[in-house]
Amino acid sequence: MVDLKGQYKSIKDDVNPAILEVIENTSFINGPKVHEFQKNLENYLGVRHVIPCANGTDALQIAMMGLGLKPGDEVITADFTFAATVEVIALLQLTPVLVDVNPDDFNIDVEAIKKAITPKTKAIVPVHLFGQCANMEAIMKIAKEHNLYVIEDNAQAIGATYTYSNGKKAKAGTIGHVASTSFFPSKNLGCYGDGGAIFTNDDDLAHTIRGIVNHGMYERYHHDVVGVNSRLDSIQAAVLDIKLKKLDSYNKARREAANKYNEAFKNIDKISTPYEYGTPDNHVFHQYTLKLKGVDRDGLVKFLNENNTPCGVYYPIPLHKQKAYKDSRYNEADFVVTNQLVKDVISLPMHTELDDEQIEFIASKIIEYING
Repeated sequence: MVDLKGQYKSIKDDVNPAILEVIENTSFINGPKVHEFQKNLENYLGVRHVIPCANGTDALQIAMMGLGLKPGDEVITADFTFAATVEVIALLQLTPVLVDVNPDDFNIDVEAIKKAITPKTKAIVPVHLFGQCANMEAIMKIAKEHNLYVIEDNAQAIGATYTYSNGKKAKAGTIGHVASTSFFPSKNLGCYGDGGAIFTNDDDLAHTIRGIVNHGMYERYHHDVVGVNSRLDSIQAAVLDIKLKKLDSYNKARREAANKYNEAFKNIDKISTPYEYGTPDNHVFHQYTLKLKGVDRDGLVKFLNENNTPCGVYYPIPLHKQKAYKDSRYNEADFVVTNQLVKDVISLPMHTELDDEQIEFIASKIIEYING
């Protein structure tokens, strides 16, 4: 599904000396490389504050801690996403409120958000799923009307650019009150281990979060807020800083690969290729996900596996049906789209090293099964 080895080979002449430099100067935690990467990412995103941390799940949890959400506060998020999004809500003893998604772009349904708001609602967590921005203009309008926080889960869409109806542009993760991202190795901007970051334009919130990530300390042994131990190490920052310079070209390569897949499937009625709205830079294709129509998805997965063709199913079980997050409040009639998507979606290999021959082979196997 990803070719991290191929990507490493193309940048190893930069990566190896950078890692060695960290090892030789032994500044492993909060060293110069971390601060350098932080500043460069701030400049890239056009955001006032980037606070690096240990992983994307921590980033989302810390963002919520920084906002001062209290046990019992309701947080609305999408049913069709990875469990980390709802996991941190539950860990903080907040109340997750799962809602359905759009059938076309798979992102959180704005109308479903409106219906889910109660006096206990305090925040909305839109997930920019598979690399495409959610409808942030509408979500921010709802949040303003109801005095809610917006926490962007930007783990899959770093580098994407959202375009407002008036033509104004902003990077994904810089629109809400705060955002989180993951630098897991397979991400569009991935390190060689775990890593994450929080983004915000709010100076006071950034100050609070900087304390939280470091045991609640602003001065050594002075614990001013309840914190955690969540820091990006210097080796990962060194790798990320090199990759950050290539992020736009990486995302461009993903879009080009997606266009080639689209071309290969354009005459196949039983396949819906990824829907894109807005400008092309709104989608950075963390995943390339097809929606099948009248096809045995699990049979296709088995066929591809037997033919040495990688594929993935993101996600096979809705969050509202997961044992950990079941709730009697949920009504199956409210999850029509998600319940169908989990049966129909399949994701294909998507990475910076894909070549025409690989794309042609993958597409041909899928078409062979469908036409078989």
